[in-house]
Amino acid sequence: MRSEKERMISGELYLPGDLELRARAKFAHEKTYKFNETLDKQKGEKILRELFSEFGEGSHIRPRLSVDYGENIVIGKRFFANYDLIMLDVAPITIGNDVMFSPRVSLLTPTHPIDAVVRNTGLEYALPIIIGDNVWLGGGVTVNPGISIGDNTIVGSGSVVTHDLPGNVIAVGNPARVLREITDHDRQIWEEERSKHGI
Repeated sequence: MRSEKERMISGELYLPGDLELRARAKFAHEKTYKFNETLDKQKGEKILRELFSEFGEGSHIRPRLSVDYGENIVIGKRFFANYDLIMLDVAPITIGNDVMFSPRVSLLTPTHPIDAVVRNTGLEYALPIIIGDNVWLGGGVTVNPGISIGDNTIVGSGSVVTHDLPGNVIAVGNPARVLREITDHDRQIWEEERSKHGI
């Protein structure tokens, strides 16, 4: 018989009050509490490596951080998250390399049955979130369950991502819609600006 954790990870209905899940959630909450209280960067990084499945080299998160389990989160290299990051990792969350999050970004994998009778039993389920390489999420962006965001995409502040977004676009709004593609002209303009700083 499949465990509640196995059901949870596979996107099936499961009971979050399961003892195994509660124990892991307690571990995650203790780790995030310690992380949020420390001012020592090295100690903070050590805690995150114990918390997440993977935490890439050169990555940095500013407190406050909130997670459900932590172990279902994979973070690539050189990730940066500003203050008040929420990652509810009931299903897996995968974040690529060179990703930037502005303050108060929320990645929300859990969801609930539409039928109220079933929902009131406490059963829930979750869908994974995948964030590609070089993605930038603006302040207060919310990413809903089951969403993929393609490489190099920018999501404007306050947007709610309810559908997959392709790579190389700027998306804004609630629900987030593609505003335009990121073009070679954009790259040329910003390369010229960078060259003025000798970087």
